[in-house]
Amino acid sequence: MIKEALHALQNKQIILYPTDTVWGIGGDATSLEVVEKIYQLKQRTDQKSLIALVKDIKMLTSYVDEIPETAIPYLKEIRPTTLIYPKGINLAPNLMGSDGSIGLRIPRHNFCQELLNAFGKPIISTSANISGSETPKNFNGIASKILEGVDYIVHLQKETKPNPPSRVIKIETNGEVNILRV
Repeated sequence: MIKEALHALQNKQIILYPTDTVWGIGGDATSLEVVEKIYQLKQRTDQKSLIALVKDIKMLTSYVDEIPETAIPYLKEIRPTTLIYPKGINLAPNLMGSDGSIGLRIPRHNFCQELLNAFGKPIISTSANISGSETPKNFNGIASKILEGVDYIVHLQKETKPNPPSRVIKIETNGEVNILRV
């Protein structure tokens, strides 16, 4: 599965894969073309930014201007936590918010960690639904339009029960932490 998913990522294709929160639609977070494909598949305006997964703090340092000390404890927690940084770098511009901010998460999911390690770059992670539709609670709830619109489906954990969404924390330019979703 890693080999096939990696091949898809390297060829600018879109994958459907399990994460530590929900089933996600993913692709190369540094590719303008891939980000656009995902927006089209989700029928989502590019005014709403997407998040990406990074392997660890070391990888994170290549994609944000700085990691404030206030963010470090959240990066080390077991609970899935998406941190919104004031400015992203070396990522597809259409992945980030209009203000240049970017949401990044270090997953704890083994498959995600293995794939990030093999790919060596951030992977987009957005819920596997059409924009405005409910996020599927498991693989069986994913709409056929999504299943047919991706290039590769990771055949893993299709029957698992849903996990809670990640906590979302915004890091302000002054380093202050604001919890947006508990």
